[in-house]
Amino acid sequence: MELTQDWDKTFPKSDKVDHRKVTFTNRYGITLAGDLYTPKNGKAPFAALVVSGPFGAVKEQSSGLYAQTMAERGFVTLAFDPSYTGESSGEPRNVASPDINSEDFSAAVDCLGLLDNVDRERIGIIGICGFGGMALNAAAVDKRIKAVVASTMYDMSRVMSKGYFDSTTAQERTEALEQLGRQRWEDAEKGSPAYGPVSLELQGGEPEFVVQYAAYYKSKDRGFHPRAINSNAAWTVTNPLSFMNMPLLSYIDEISPRPMLLIHGEKAHSRYFSESAYEAAAEPKELVIVEGATHTDLYDQMDKIPFDKITGFFTDNL
Repeated sequence: MELTQDWDKTFPKSDKVDHRKVTFTNRYGITLAGDLYTPKNGKAPFAALVVSGPFGAVKEQSSGLYAQTMAERGFVTLAFDPSYTGESSGEPRNVASPDINSEDFSAAVDCLGLLDNVDRERIGIIGICGFGGMALNAAAVDKRIKAVVASTMYDMSRVMSKGYFDSTTAQERTEALEQLGRQRWEDAEKGSPAYGPVSLELQGGEPEFVVQYAAYYKSKDRGFHPRAINSNAAWTVTNPLSFMNMPLLSYIDEISPRPMLLIHGEKAHSRYFSESAYEAAAEPKELVIVEGATHTDLYDQMDKIPFDKITGFFTDNL
């Protein structure tokens, strides 16, 4: 793999941490690329954190910001590109899977746990947006994960199968699946998948939360990155298929007795995902609602992301 060695993040490089690129392989043989951040001060072995998300983003965006910030606070951290995206491998490009992307978190735990300066009994994970749901799913099945944070969480299987606020009717779901089936025939005949239009190219009249997504992903002063699907590309048209049939959070109660912290913005359109997850989870659990924050504020707004709370949570539980 040819990995970019230049600093091409959407946030400034910290002089408090060391950074290097790493690669590791998941259970399905896909090689993942990650950014490893290590505190310059502190004593090994360190507690460690895996970070990924949002859905359609790359490690140079929000997950990297979270990872570098938590490394400044004393953790070894690894922000990675999910399978089939960014600098990670996997063909075809720009496809997601509730199973494979949950496995990606566990593979990153493998990577951290093999480092000499990491205590493998003190590893936690952070998932942002759609990878908040993946993180919760990974934590439920992987008992090596000792604590989990989901920030501005989306349950991608719920939104793809049921629509926003569960508004999709049974008939609409059937019609969507029939259309996806027809698309599979077209892809099979062509020998390659079709892709949707470039993400977040606004035409006017979009919901406010879509405008907020574009304000992050399309702005070169904020979150644009050429490798990010949400900035510069599109998912495969058939991407929703497995999400529509495989609920992510079926076993969320099995995260217990390991602790869970859910963080969401007061004004986020997606707030109900975290509220539902909180209700379904078993103790110990905590839901923090950030006053005045929208969904995308928790991607990069340092005055809104409650890093003190996140630091305290992992300090106490790792």
